[in-house]
Amino acid sequence: MNAKKLLFLLGVGASLLSTQSIAEETNARTIMEKVDARDDGQTLEQDMLMILIDKNENERTRDLKSYAKDFGEDEHRIMFFKNPSDVKNTAFLTYDYDNSAKDDDQWLYLPALKKVKRIPSTDKSSSFMGSDFSYFDMTDRDLENYDFKLLKETKVRGHEAWMIESTPRNQKVIDESGYKKSIAIVRKDNYVVVRAINFLTNGKMKYLDVKEMHEESGIWVIDEMTMTTKKNKRTLHKTILKFSNIKLNGAVEDNMFTTRRLEKGL
Repeated sequence: MNAKKLLFLLGVGASLLSTQSIAEETNARTIMEKVDARDDGQTLEQDMLMILIDKNENERTRDLKSYAKDFGEDEHRIMFFKNPSDVKNTAFLTYDYDNSAKDDDQWLYLPALKKVKRIPSTDKSSSFMGSDFSYFDMTDRDLENYDFKLLKETKVRGHEAWMIESTPRNQKVIDESGYKKSIAIVRKDNYVVVRAINFLTNGKMKYLDVKEMHEESGIWVIDEMTMTTKKNKRTLHKTILKFSNIKLNGAVEDNMFTTRRLEKGL
């Protein structure tokens, strides 16, 4: 092991591997930066149908109205539950900050309590209104909190794509998200994450699948997506989201995105 020639060869090998690893990481990071920078419009208004399916294939549906708007580099989103009666007038507001040093803010209005509840970071891995999406899923992920690795190139529904692994850089992100690792599949032609696998700390896995989307004025919007929670190969629960009456870059007032509006409703 102390032979100079062997050390030299090992050094060259390590250097080559390190260079390749850095190149892959840089490439994966560049791809995810383009995903993050993808144009999704200045404002968005849409109707949402949420279908909740339990392990016995029993279904519950919920009708929602949602709005989103850019505030500089930040994005604010609000959702109002319209039906059924047990969730009617429930509303959810999120402030998604571009500044990685600032935690995103989220509030939930519960009409039965007539109270706006702020979602603490310790609760963000919890289920959002009984769905397979968590409160953490309702905001964009901060790239500064992850290391990325390009696993391979693949195809999804006939489209060329990249498979990229993301790993949290610290325990705080793992605790907040409930995810110890994620694998995203990104379409090459539009930089949309069309599939993802999230590995939860409790041993479960959540599978995201964008079923349908279309391009509108140069902007790709999602028409239908699913999130499925599994333990090993057994499906525990599934959520289908269908979007309709989509309006991009329309007039949406700033005061739509306030805790006062949560209480006021539609």
